[in-house]
Amino acid sequence: MTRTTPPAPQPAPRRGRPRDAARDRALLAATLAVLAESGYGGLTTAAVAARAGVSTATLYRRWSCKEDLVVAAAATFAEDPYGPPDTGSLEGDLRVVLRDKAAAVTGEGGRLMRALIGEAARNTALAQALTSAFLEPVHRRVAEVVRSAAERGEIPPVEDADLLGEVVVGPVISRFFLTPRPPDQVDAATAQELADRFLPFALRAVGGRPA
Repeated sequence: MTRTTPPAPQPAPRRGRPRDAARDRALLAATLAVLAESGYGGLTTAAVAARAGVSTATLYRRWSCKEDLVVAAAATFAEDPYGPPDTGSLEGDLRVVLRDKAAAVTGEGGRLMRALIGEAARNTALAQALTSAFLEPVHRRVAEVVRSAAERGEIPPVEDADLLGEVVVGPVISRFFLTPRPPDQVDAATAQELADRFLPFALRAVGGRPA
């Protein structure tokens, strides 16, 4: 008796329409806007849906709760838009990093961070989202800058280079988030000037000297 191989199972057809990326972006942008206006405590999924011009059912098909929605909004900033600087000097590279961070915290990302920083102290998921979005990328940049400077012979090799991001960028975050003046009220020129004032201290912290 001849055996026949049964046909391979076919994948089940997908049901429903594919997810609309433009609608996702609209909902995340609306989340950021409502957060800036009302803070985390005042944000509701109904307000976000209304701002985006969709139903709450549309929102819940994407994110099951308010926390998931806000974490997703924070994650939109997690992809670091800045590559490693390459000015050819430690001082120049650190200047770029500090200026970029000052620009970031005085923009939309800074408004998001200010809206969530209090809640993040009580919410592990939000704290991790903020860390991934705002701290880890710049810490990696600082580590890359320091390693490159050591390879060029500008400074001796530095142990725990990954920790230097907290030393270099921490003062910028402290200045913009722990002072009475909201970061979104600081213009670009002022932010750049403040970043440059921190540069000599950041340079000495990693073993360099001003030119």
